[in-house]
Amino acid sequence: MNPSEQPVLRLRGIRKEFPGVLALDGVDLDLHGGEVHVLLGENGAGKSTLMKTISGALRRDAGEVLLDGQPLEITSPRHAQALGIAIIYQELNLVPHLTAAENILLGREPAAAPGVIAQGRLMRTAQQLLDELGVAIDAGAVVGRLGVAQQQMVEVAKALSLDARVLIMDEPTSALTGQEIAELFATIRRLKSRGVAIVYISHRMDELFAIGDRVTVLRDGRHVGTRLISQTSMGELVRMMVGRELKEKFPKQPAAVGAEVLRVERLERKGVLHDISFSLRRGEVVGIAGLMGSGRTELARAIFGADPIDGGRVIVHGVERRIPTPRAAIDLGLGYLSEDRKSEGLILVQSVEENLCLPSVGRFSRWGLMQPRREAAATAQRIDELRIKTPHARQLVEFLSGGNQQKVVLGKWLTTEADILIFDEPTRGIDVGAKVEIYQLMNQLAARGAAILMISSELPEILGMSDRILVMQGGRIAGEFTAAEATQEKLLAAALGQN
Repeated sequence: MNPSEQPVLRLRGIRKEFPGVLALDGVDLDLHGGEVHVLLGENGAGKSTLMKTISGALRRDAGEVLLDGQPLEITSPRHAQALGIAIIYQELNLVPHLTAAENILLGREPAAAPGVIAQGRLMRTAQQLLDELGVAIDAGAVVGRLGVAQQQMVEVAKALSLDARVLIMDEPTSALTGQEIAELFATIRRLKSRGVAIVYISHRMDELFAIGDRVTVLRDGRHVGTRLISQTSMGELVRMMVGRELKEKFPKQPAAVGAEVLRVERLERKGVLHDISFSLRRGEVVGIAGLMGSGRTELARAIFGADPIDGGRVIVHGVERRIPTPRAAIDLGLGYLSEDRKSEGLILVQSVEENLCLPSVGRFSRWGLMQPRREAAATAQRIDELRIKTPHARQLVEFLSGGNQQKVVLGKWLTTEADILIFDEPTRGIDVGAKVEIYQLMNQLAARGAAILMISSELPEILGMSDRILVMQGGRIAGEFTAAEATQEKLLAAALGQN
């Protein structure tokens, strides 16, 4: 189906202001049925704020919204759903103790009688939606027992169940494998053929050219431009996003490799990790690749004391250490940027300053009393160094964009002055400009003698920023490569157990 000539949804002059921040400044956007409209912009550009105004989560301060040419006021998320507008947020929004079917049709369960849910019909309807996605998920499975990728697909099925005319997808592939992404794209194409207008937000630039029809770029809350995907290039879009040329996607700088700072010998965790051994040296970035479920995050958590180990040794700075808790790891100079920033990396209802200084409270206290000036100075340094977009240090972290939240997580470990850093998906959900900034920061840390263990699902990132690469498969290290000898084909073969 060709995109409809009349926009399904039209936004004109949308403005939204928060205390100290003009998030949207007169933004225009047209959404047509039967097309995928990509929304691009750096973190803090206004993408999520704009989508929240469409989905009813936020009320605009000025501007006009027209549905089928008629002006309207979207008063709530439920109202938006009734109008046929659905959104899949980057952060999962599921009830973990309910089944996939119960989550998909939550609040819209079929009734057998007043107050009685028709369980059979509920399961059949949900299973049909999951089957349409081409995923092997049992509608009766408890969501909390599913992997992150499977939970993401439940979110997609939940949105499809609304029979949406406008479907907003905010980073829908951030936790999906290549095969799952292909299945999702097939679903998106089916939705296009039915005339659904799809807004697609992603920082993975290659995806945009694979699935998009048009692209709109936002910068600092303003509309920069709209292009046909077929008539633009990655370079032009990057320039529009950041207002400058990015010379290198992966600006890796070689650093002098020094003494060994971490050694793991025959690490075991029953049913999860098996006979893991490797070392990490000063100035070195060691990448860990592998498919989802290969044990990468479990390894990071075990080293950092977040999960118990059943055997093996962890040697830090030449001394065997027992690390029973994250606090013990921090005291030994380790820092861990976890994959899930919201539930594990931040306290959302606390300020930027409180989050940045939380693991380092001992450094900012004397005789049991906190020293606010030292905290403020350290916070100002991190905000400046990481270019964290916040109106002030006392801003609650929950009101920052996803990318700026990630920078706060990174900043808190820099504040501890940790010299062994474990980065689990450090650029997940980060725009292209911020990615380069984080890579440059990694270079600076390595040049200062820090040792970095970097877990990433993006093979180009692993290849572009690592000195050595370990590949995990089934809870084991299935291969080790130098940067010079590694290729995507070799890493994928090892990850699939084909070595």
